[in-house]
Amino acid sequence: MDINLVVSDLNSIGYSDWFKSRADDEKIAAHGVARIVSVHKGSYTVTKGGEDIFAELSGNLLYGTESASDLPTTGDWVYADIFYDDTHAVIYGVFPRKTLLKRKAVGKLVDFQLIAANIDVAFIIQSLNDNFNLRRLERYLVMVNENGIEPIILLSKCDLIPENDVSEIRENVSSIAPQTTVMEFSNLNRDDIDSIITSLKSESSYCLLGSSGVGKTTLLNNIVGSDKFETKPVSSIQSKGRHTTTSRQLVRLESGAMIIDTPGMRELGSMSVDDGLEETFSEILELSQICKFTNCSHANENGCAILAALKTGDLSEQRYQNYLKIKKESEFNQLSYSEKRKKDKKFGKLIKSTVKNKPRYAPNNSN
Repeated sequence: MDINLVVSDLNSIGYSDWFKSRADDEKIAAHGVARIVSVHKGSYTVTKGGEDIFAELSGNLLYGTESASDLPTTGDWVYADIFYDDTHAVIYGVFPRKTLLKRKAVGKLVDFQLIAANIDVAFIIQSLNDNFNLRRLERYLVMVNENGIEPIILLSKCDLIPENDVSEIRENVSSIAPQTTVMEFSNLNRDDIDSIITSLKSESSYCLLGSSGVGKTTLLNNIVGSDKFETKPVSSIQSKGRHTTTSRQLVRLESGAMIIDTPGMRELGSMSVDDGLEETFSEILELSQICKFTNCSHANENGCAILAALKTGDLSEQRYQNYLKIKKESEFNQLSYSEKRKKDKKFGKLIKSTVKNKPRYAPNNSN
């Protein structure tokens, strides 16, 4: 096999110097390198730059990990052996991740849910009808900024509201994300789609984030140029989309870019997002640093810069309350997660100790 050809194929799907410099030399020598294309309940699909290959986890990886977050997710680079003329693979380990999109698991479960790994740019999509919500957009920005991923905000269905309303919403979005690219588009307008396609760079990885019904999968079909992925109509009663995408899949485009569609998210629970909060709500952090007192609680102190900005309207009350809500939620979830991990480790040690100290009875040979 031509090793230069293999490396070239890997480069075409994002195997950059960042990953090469962090690869485990021993594992590289023992196994091949592949990228996760999709994740299913008990199996995976990987690629080396050519055809997709069915894959499963090795026993050590499956049973030796302490957390589900240590297992591969879509976009991950992995050490894998390929068998049977590239039709089957076994995954032995996961590369260090450059970026990782995750959120709190849905419901009361205190754990992470992985969304995608090694994403360069996240397209955050909100539709310009009843779905649009500035506070939800802030949550997406926190999630993306926390992981050092470049956000681009796409405002879909711009054909459904007057142009003046589109301009007003765009200004509102720019006010909370002044350094972020904002583009409005319609899936019915080919020029809009072409503008998005033009922004996609070869060998870079993108993902589509947004609630159900905002047009993520339709946009992906338009980018691909065929109805490859299933879409469903939005409810005319509730203006809410139905879940069409149920898993995450990395799609390679003719341009050389890669894009991942993700299931619609109605819950965006946060866990440990300090950096994301600081970047998304940077003006609040800047105000807190010029308060009169260094230990200001921003509740009722004289000389509080945040309270002064709220009073003059320079800081939106709704934006500040959303910041406090996400911050409190993140701290609570992270504390709960840490406690859960401690309990899990104690339970694991108890099981190992019980098995180790279990009496071993010799077989009874008496008649």
